Amino acid sequence: MRKINGWYLFVLNAYWIGLSFMWNSLHVTILPAVLLNYIPETQKNTWLGLLTFFGLILAMVIQPLSGAVSDRWSSRIGRRRPFVIFGTAGDLIFLSILGFVGGLPALFVGYIGLQITSNIAHGPLQGLLPDEVPAEKLGLASGIKTFADMFGIILSSLLMGFLISSRDADPARSVAAIIVLLVVMGLVTILFSHEKTDDQPTDHKMDFRGLWKSVFNFKMEGDKGYWTLILSRFLYLVGIYGFQSFAQYFIRDKFPSQEPVAFTQLVMGFFVVVLIVFSLLAGAISDRIGRKKVQVYSSILGAFGAVLMIFAVTPVQLIAFSTFLGVGLGMFLSTNWALANEMAPSAEAGKYMGLTNLATAGSAALARLEGPMIDGFNNASPGEWIGWTVLFALSAALMIASGIVIRKVKEPEIQSSSPEGTAIKG
Repeated sequence: MRKINGWYLFVLNAYWIGLSFMWNSLHVTILPAVLLNYIPETQKNTWLGLLTFFGLILAMVIQPLSGAVSDRWSSRIGRRRPFVIFGTAGDLIFLSILGFVGGLPALFVGYIGLQITSNIAHGPLQGLLPDEVPAEKLGLASGIKTFADMFGIILSSLLMGFLISSRDADPARSVAAIIVLLVVMGLVTILFSHEKTDDQPTDHKMDFRGLWKSVFNFKMEGDKGYWTLILSRFLYLVGIYGFQSFAQYFIRDKFPSQEPVAFTQLVMGFFVVVLIVFSLLAGAISDRIGRKKVQVYSSILGAFGAVLMIFAVTPVQLIAFSTFLGVGLGMFLSTNWALANEMAPSAEAGKYMGLTNLATAGSAALARLEGPMIDGFNNASPGEWIGWTVLFALSAALMIASGIVIRKVKEPEIQSSSPEGTAIKG
């Protein structure tokens, strides 16, 4: 019996560093820079939004399905790790197409294919924490998971500005860095996690029609609390993804004296450092005072930060105001994720945690449709950048709505487990 310790919590979350580095680098830096090689400047938000929208719709479907399949899987290396291995192998193929083939068709094929294979791994990976970590440590474990996500973003912020620029938008070097980190972090989780294994794997024939119904056709009354949690997550993340998705183009329009790629990375770096600090603090505090209360505070702070962004006119103001968004998001991510882990039935953790992606990928997809809205308002009054004002006002309203919705969720009581319950089944 292995006791939970800091190293093992890191092992369970290590792969998130690679995933976070990959998606942040692609969405914030690589795709916005490379797309401008092929599309008109006045349509940049629309093209970026639509490309990423279709990819994220695929993620919404694939991730909960793969998580549900992993709930029913058994093998000599566990039920989650086979999917992580298969998905990562596919990632390497599509990253290579995106980074080294060149041209707009390769960019589309690489990105869409990557959404498919990455989410095959992503869904089952989310089941590892509820599988392995007792309830009274889920706040800490979720804080470490958020730290892993944010550490990946920090690495992206530090490295991408040296690997790609708006003047030299060749993705080869940046994609090579993604491949290296994704493989290294994947190996840490695959090799050092001690998932329960089955020496006599069962027959893996499945009724996929029944599986589809079980994943997406819920009895709303029985799962009402979990769906309310998902709605709250969806609203908050739509609000934040609008800024994250189009940050490079926002800086390109409103701060023309700054190099867009490098300054975007600087802003995101400050944003994420603050996010990390407050995600760890909020995760630990929520273990004592409750998740809902902390999440409501995160909605208020996030909305305040979004309103301040409307009035940012200097680079220093932009960095300062974005820290309020970082504080709010850090508090939100760790507490909301811990609450999702607690509310997920242990026998179907992969499916339920995969369902959180209906909020995560769904909100990211919807936020991408704000691209045409931004271009429409900006092009209607050139030089006034009304589209960006509308974006941040909408973000503030959505974050407040998230705080209102989460108040309706019945929060589970956190109960200490017995000494045996704090050990991992090996």
